[in-house]
Amino acid sequence: MKMRRGRHVMTGVGATALLAATLLTVTIAPAGAAPAPHRPTLPPGTKMPSSGCINDVPSKPQPAPGGLPIPQFPKTIGIAVPYVKLAPVPEPGPPDVNKRIPSQQPPKNICVDPCPDITDPPPPPPASGSLGITLPKLELQPTPFLTIPIPYPSQFHPQNQPVPPVMHPGTAPAPVSRAPRVPVVSGLTDIGTVTGRGSTSRTDKRWQINGTDLGITWETKPGQVAIAFGDSIGRGFTPPGPTGGDWRSNAIGFSSQRDLSKGLKIDTMVQDSRCHAAQVISSRKVDNYEITTIPTSGFALGKRQYMSYMSIRTWGPIPGIWLTNYGGMAYSDDGGSTWTKDQYARWDNIFGLSNFQVSSMVPQGDYVYMFGTPNGRLGSTALARVPKSQVLNKTAYQYWVDGTWRPVADSSATPIFGGPTGELSVRYNEQAKKWQASYLDIGRGAIVLRESATPQGLWSQPANLVSGSQYPQVYGGFIHPWSTGDDLYFTASQWTTYNIELMRVRVR
Repeated sequence: MKMRRGRHVMTGVGATALLAATLLTVTIAPAGAAPAPHRPTLPPGTKMPSSGCINDVPSKPQPAPGGLPIPQFPKTIGIAVPYVKLAPVPEPGPPDVNKRIPSQQPPKNICVDPCPDITDPPPPPPASGSLGITLPKLELQPTPFLTIPIPYPSQFHPQNQPVPPVMHPGTAPAPVSRAPRVPVVSGLTDIGTVTGRGSTSRTDKRWQINGTDLGITWETKPGQVAIAFGDSIGRGFTPPGPTGGDWRSNAIGFSSQRDLSKGLKIDTMVQDSRCHAAQVISSRKVDNYEITTIPTSGFALGKRQYMSYMSIRTWGPIPGIWLTNYGGMAYSDDGGSTWTKDQYARWDNIFGLSNFQVSSMVPQGDYVYMFGTPNGRLGSTALARVPKSQVLNKTAYQYWVDGTWRPVADSSATPIFGGPTGELSVRYNEQAKKWQASYLDIGRGAIVLRESATPQGLWSQPANLVSGSQYPQVYGGFIHPWSTGDDLYFTASQWTTYNIELMRVRVR
């Protein structure tokens, strides 16, 4: 499976930067102390993976006769054969499959594979040929260059939800505050790899998450955060991008790791089978209809979890541009295990220009604030708010329009800062009493940070958190809610590796 994607951005220069991993530290024991634990010996120049497991170190190619390394060829070379695909789509669609099993708890020894029968492929057959070289096979691969969905009436019954009452929230003043200075950012540190091979939690071995992106975090309850991922790939994963098998449009895990300087450790994930993370928000997986559903933010109110997401109609041919059907909301009343898409809390994408397709929602005070952009990474950021008790009632929302909260159409909202804005992440910093917004600015080729005293601004000018010259094709930049003091932790994705890093900067 290979998806045409518009989420990546060409922001690198020079050679691809190596993903920083956690180095082994050597502690000099004082006289009389117990001997230090054994550390594996690695080849010169090799860094220990973030997992700390020697079995996650990539193996070196075996030498051929004569001492030369054996050239590494793919098993097959595909020759694309383009065709037009007709895709019948039943409407209404089938009900969500919410099969779940109890989540597997963290192992005592992270380096022991919990499901080798599932995640460890059999060894390759012996190489053939006089030099031990196996040549790839050529395959014709039918590849749709255009998918035409054909809806038809199905036997499924629509699952109608109660219509929320019509609210009349009125208007209220919302003047802007003085713009603060540009944040001073320093000390970028790559803490460790969050997902994929060699990651802190070994997501490939524990949940068959070999490649994924985003890593959106929010506090679900005291002492726990949720981590929402985008398109996730299992066996057969071959970066760049989400190429491979076992495609899930999204997945979600949970972490209690307070000391983020040691990495973002995932305790559990929502599972549908042994050593397999479940897809939690359904998608039709039909191009030009609904190719996928991607989380954009999350928050908790009491025991209910909320997640904003975007329904992607198709990924555009140009990096950074895609087309959504709508921006929507889902909720969970069982701790994030199963999710229900709300039928009415949706912001339809009219002519591909509507606001609040990619949203970041933040509860603060009596309201939940919704920061949103059009689909893609080129739009400006608009703002809305809603009382906490009416989050799923679209008629209760007020939009910020030139200094006033107004119950108008979402397309009338005034931008609070200009674009290009991609993968927006907003939080209220309780310690500093200020708002922080991070996002990908493709014009600058960097994930940037802005600050403001109020949600409507004025907002500071952006400061770079991490640039594409440091991490080619970087995107995302989702702030971890347990960032404290001057330490700002955030997750960043790279298209080249299609996995996530936890990073830290100092902000003052």
